Amino acid sequence: MNAATVYLVDDDEAVRGGLRALLAAEGLAVQAHADAQSFLDRCPADAAGCLLLDVNMPGLSGLDLQARLRTQGITLPVIMLTGCASVPAAVQALKAGAVDFLEKPCDADRLLTVVRAALTLDRQQREQRQVRLAAQDRLAQLTAREHEILRGLTQGHANKRIAYDLGISERTVEQHRASVLRKCGVRTVAELLNVVGSAGNG
Repeated sequence: MNAATVYLVDDDEAVRGGLRALLAAEGLAVQAHADAQSFLDRCPADAAGCLLLDVNMPGLSGLDLQARLRTQGITLPVIMLTGCASVPAAVQALKAGAVDFLEKPCDADRLLTVVRAALTLDRQQREQRQVRLAAQDRLAQLTAREHEILRGLTQGHANKRIAYDLGISERTVEQHRASVLRKCGVRTVAELLNVVGSAGNG
């Protein structure tokens, strides 16, 4: 996984320089770009951190870049930078998923607070994705019959009821149930339900 980085995209060289210096002074890794295409060319698919993005830029605008990232599955939290005349565009960006917007010139304390919150959000989202993917991988190991047993367990059915519904013996259900628990790396049905919920199948 890439280290958390504050990606800064603004066509104003003075703004880029000032923000880069401010963020670097706080010990944050910063990668600055003068335009959206430069950022796209260098941004890894699994980029970690957040994106400080100017709304109005030549070529791809901030809103255009935000939409492009969404279609590419890049989920960096976006903080929009706006001038006074760009506030309506910033509101549009928020509706499209940006986490916040700051009006230039930015207050340093406000900027750092928003950036730290975005970095925390990104870390939490990545941790949640890792848990979800791990749970999905476990469930993918189950056979078709084991998925049927799992469905019965998630519905709160006892082994006897599952056996009746599937037309198999209760002993067979017990064997499949044990296999489901083992493959999912858990010991109890309660823990199994947590795996199902983490996988997004709850």
